[in-house]
Amino acid sequence: MKTNGKGPALLRLNNQKRVMAQLRKLRVTSRQDLAEALTLSKNTVSLIIDDLLEQGLIEELGPVSAAAAGRPKIGITLRPEKLKSAGVMVERNVIHWRVCDYFSQVLAEATLRTDTRHPTRLLAELAMLCRELTERYPDLLGIGLGFPGIVDPRRGWMHISLPLEWQDVDLLTTLRKHVRLPILIMNNVKAAALLAVEQSGLSPESGHFYLRISEGIGGALVQQGQVFTGHSWTAGEAGHLVVQPEGPRCSCGRRGCLEALVSKPTVNQQLAQRQPGLSWQNRDSAPRVVDEVMTQAGGYLGAALSQIMLLLNPATIIIDCPWNVSERFCKAVRDTAHGNALAFTAAHTQLHFPETRIDPANGLALAVLEQSEQRVG
Repeated sequence: MKTNGKGPALLRLNNQKRVMAQLRKLRVTSRQDLAEALTLSKNTVSLIIDDLLEQGLIEELGPVSAAAAGRPKIGITLRPEKLKSAGVMVERNVIHWRVCDYFSQVLAEATLRTDTRHPTRLLAELAMLCRELTERYPDLLGIGLGFPGIVDPRRGWMHISLPLEWQDVDLLTTLRKHVRLPILIMNNVKAAALLAVEQSGLSPESGHFYLRISEGIGGALVQQGQVFTGHSWTAGEAGHLVVQPEGPRCSCGRRGCLEALVSKPTVNQQLAQRQPGLSWQNRDSAPRVVDEVMTQAGGYLGAALSQIMLLLNPATIIIDCPWNVSERFCKAVRDTAHGNALAFTAAHTQLHFPETRIDPANGLALAVLEQSEQRVG
């Protein structure tokens, strides 16, 4: 057992990371409650809290309870504006970034139009953006960058992206040459899944599946607070579950994928085919037609979700989708998912249809915070 040097210093650092994670989760607590929740000695917690107070990262709120005996509990809370993270999301011809505080509240954001066809050129543009963010926000803990496609987050490697038309691109090496801050590379949807689970207040001990419907469709399983990427980083690719074998051809080359039936471009195309000029934006002009399309789309999605229920058995499925405002869509999803899955499985799987969409850039910023809280050594 080490008695000096790296051992005790590393233990102290990891305990501080645990304290920070607990403070972020609880928002307001006390030294006594932290010691009890983290099974640390009161002296260890007090030393860490004193250090954080000296750095100006937390503040004391005064007594929060009057104990029958002994000293009263003093409330403490993080000063979230003192620690920031950034998320930069890349989509086809778009860069969207957000800077967030330690509680994931957005402090600044912007959307930039650009040409994403050439990886080298775009990575140079991203490196410049990261440098600008670092100069503007010197207290950034790190920057998360998200891309559509199959991404290996450990290597920071893009294997393939159909939306960007990229293949085998080293994302991390180029950016690290120009950015000194910690950099995290992720798939956009997998980053959004982290935020969706946290904002829904779901138990991290259970598994939860997040599904995002936008220009394409992607998904991610969050288990024990971590995104499960799978052996080849394609776990959660729900958009390419085949739900209509003889259906329209998908961008992946196969027929009947969920993405080819329920994505935003597809639904708008179906609306226009039924009534020229009709789109989701002017849907109130033809409610009957919209209800028909929504019922069909919900049925397709429900069929896919039943497969996810049976294979992954998540406690919750979060559907992040523009069509959630349609009662017909939500009902069709529930009815088909429950009808196609085992009754016991369906009864133990909650379906969530949030009204507010998740911003993957926010999820990327959150992923940076969670990475900073991970224990080292």
